[in-house]
Amino acid sequence: MSLFQKHIEPRCAYCTRCRPLNEEQVVCEKKGVMSAASSCRSFRYDPLKRVPPRPVKADFSKLKDEDFKI
Repeated sequence: MSLFQKHIEPRCAYCTRCRPLNEEQVVCEKKGVMSAASSCRSFRYDPLKRVPPRPVKADFSKLKDEDFKI
């Protein structure tokens, strides 16, 4: 399992050329104020800005004591 995906969907929220303005908008060096979900041709990925989704927690409630016996 690799830490980084090979294909990252371009978004202004994690572009090196953008700075956050608020939760929904960013300020781009090239385009000015833009939506954080949008992107442009000058997108450059910054892995430190991207927050990966949390892993799904395992559901152990359906397991019984019998499942753990040999």
